[in-house]
Amino acid sequence: MTLWWRERTLHARLALLVAGAVAAAVLVVSAGAWFTVREIQQDKVAAELASDASTIAANPAYWLAMEGKREASGYRHGKEIGPCWQIIDASGTVVGGTATPLPVTDAAVAVAAGGSEPVREEVTLGPGEYLMLTKPLPGGGAVQVALDKRPDDRVLMTFALLLALGCAAGIGGAALLGRTVSRAGLAPVDRLTEAVEDVAVTMDLSRWAEARPIEVAGNDEIARLGRSVSTMLSTLDASRRAQRALVEDAGHELRTPLTSIRTNVELLLTVERHPELAHRLTTEDRTSLLEDLDAQVRELATLTTELVELSREEASREAVEPLDLAEVVTAAVSRVQLRAPTLTFDTALTPATVLGRPGELERMVVNVLDNAAKWSPPAGKVQVRLTPDGPGACLLTVTDTGPGIADEDRPHVFDRFYRSAAARAMPGSGLGLAIVAQTATNHGGTVQALPNAPTGTILTIRLPGTPV
Repeated sequence: MTLWWRERTLHARLALLVAGAVAAAVLVVSAGAWFTVREIQQDKVAAELASDASTIAANPAYWLAMEGKREASGYRHGKEIGPCWQIIDASGTVVGGTATPLPVTDAAVAVAAGGSEPVREEVTLGPGEYLMLTKPLPGGGAVQVALDKRPDDRVLMTFALLLALGCAAGIGGAALLGRTVSRAGLAPVDRLTEAVEDVAVTMDLSRWAEARPIEVAGNDEIARLGRSVSTMLSTLDASRRAQRALVEDAGHELRTPLTSIRTNVELLLTVERHPELAHRLTTEDRTSLLEDLDAQVRELATLTTELVELSREEASREAVEPLDLAEVVTAAVSRVQLRAPTLTFDTALTPATVLGRPGELERMVVNVLDNAAKWSPPAGKVQVRLTPDGPGACLLTVTDTGPGIADEDRPHVFDRFYRSAAARAMPGSGLGLAIVAQTATNHGGTVQALPNAPTGTILTIRLPGTPV
């Protein structure tokens, strides 16, 4: 049964659930109505029996005297009474009554012999079932009155048949309505399924992220699911676009050092293959070529390393945790100090707790300090400050005394692979500050480059603190 249920579609299961719920409700209500009507019928019959028995018991001599006449055979003062009645004495002997004798049961004899409580019994008279009431008489004996149950049974049977037909119609209508409701309610799910299946087949995210966004309405769970899937598709599309742009930019940047390396290597191989041309390449030229090759290989290694770091930034698996940013900055300063021993790092750090990934934040600070160290003059000083910045935020400021950034270059220094005219003569890949900007954004912060008077650059990073 469980396997059969799992093999049904969600539409079919919802329709069956709706039909089952309606069927249960209809059956409960119908059963309640039938039992209520039956109780009403039984109370009505019991009341008629009690009324007829009381009427005869009030004046039994009158009814015995009227025996055989029309009034005694079923009417009293123009009102119909029980069609079958009789009076018995204390011994259970029938004294008189209608032509149809009623059975004198042991219970009836007990009532006639002095019982104080009336007795109601079901008896058979001919082809029918009767309900008989035996009521004691004040002077001894008892009166018995019986009513045919068949008319009431026919009413109950007809009512049950009508209820059954109504239940069948209601359950059938509920099944159709459930299927209609399931189709309407699951229409967004069908669109989600279509979108996901289309992406799985075509691998085209832009079609659903931009051209044909999934339409949702309302604030229910299905609408939330639709919006979440739409957001996921848009995010995946943006991520793929960013990945494609990164690959294209990386390919462009890698082409330059690779072309230079290939040219130099081909020149050296040509000289090696043709010794007669060796005199055209002096020792100084050979040394220059090898040094250029070394520089290009170093640049290529740096670019590859930073590309790997950038890809890790986009798919980091580090857990977010509360940490003291001052400790992260201190560790970063220690690392950069080893690479730039001639520089002085002037630090003033106020403890500041932030939510972040320790490795990413330290790499961000190292890149900022490396950039400041690269542009600072020999024996220069780099100033590092960490201060509170309004409620629930902190500000990291790194100031150098280098040549500074030109006004036209400042808006682009955080772009990937961007290198100003002055930076092209320096080692680097143009990814360091891009990693800084991306890490700050991933942690809900901002980064900004400002001029430092009279010379140099002030680079600020603002990060939100932990909520109090």
